[in-house]
Amino acid sequence: MNFRRYMMVTAVLLLAGIAVAQADDVSMASGSVHFSTPSNWVGIMQADGDPEVRVFQVPDPSPSASSTLARVSVTVKQVANLQDFNSYVGDGVAKAKQLKDYQPSQSASSEQNSFVYTASESGSPYTYVEHYWFRDGHAIQLRCARPSASQAGQAWATAFDRDCSSIASTLGT
Repeated sequence: MNFRRYMMVTAVLLLAGIAVAQADDVSMASGSVHFSTPSNWVGIMQADGDPEVRVFQVPDPSPSASSTLARVSVTVKQVANLQDFNSYVGDGVAKAKQLKDYQPSQSASSEQNSFVYTASESGSPYTYVEHYWFRDGHAIQLRCARPSASQAGQAWATAFDRDCSSIASTLGT
């Protein structure tokens, strides 16, 4: 789903007063993948099956949030072996490189299968952090996407990055 349509669907759901799930403890892949999110994150999308996906909106209290969407997604896909996992990671990296204005970060992560980059969404610069793990026959992807500049300020961006790192440390164990 493209970003504009995604924002429109989210806005329609919120305006219609449809309850959107609050996030906290999350279990995926029949319980083999488990993590917790801050209680103020809002679950905005869930897809079961293969792949299994959870997407959370990270509230941005600033006026700039009306045209951007800070979010964190976790995707779990069954893979048979390390070769299939490496193909999954390669496909994810290839998709990222196709984003408008893609630029790998100068301070890219030194962790294996972790990537930091910037790109544009609907004309706004975004910072992305992606982590991939292979565990118990599953490829796990954590993708954190936030506006590179928010009127909420650096403290908000730092908190977003800290929370993303916290989930990464849980998923990576």
